[in-house]
Amino acid sequence: MRTYNPKAGEIERAWHLVDADGLVLGRLATEVARLLRGKHRPTFAPHIDTGDHVVVVNAAKVVLTAGKADDKFHYRHSGYPGGLRRTSYAELLDRHPEELVRRAVSGMLPKGTLGRQQLAKLKVYAGAEHPHEAQSPQPLELASARRAG
Repeated sequence: MRTYNPKAGEIERAWHLVDADGLVLGRLATEVARLLRGKHRPTFAPHIDTGDHVVVVNAAKVVLTAGKADDKFHYRHSGYPGGLRRTSYAELLDRHPEELVRRAVSGMLPKGTLGRQQLAKLKVYAGAEHPHEAQSPQPLELASARRAG
């Protein structure tokens, strides 16, 4: 029996719509990363992009548990001495909720060209409106990502 190796032309990509309202950030990110990588398909191959497109709406309503909003920080450096800047996750959630979700998902994808190719299929929006109605994304219910309590 030979191992099946999917070809790029044989992959049919679907569109998924995820409503992040009330979902825990990490649990949401793991499910989205799984869809982007294509691990839900029987034809998954770790070296080929077999994943689907994912549209995440209501990113501003995502939930951070255990006080992570104030305890975790996003760091960036300008390259100059004393140029280290840090932003709390609470501030990032207020100002750029799309970036917070994108970074969480990005950390769960492979590093390198394959990960960047998969991350390009992620579309994140702070509100409920999105311009991808023409692709008719299928709504996806992530019950495992709902907040407990």
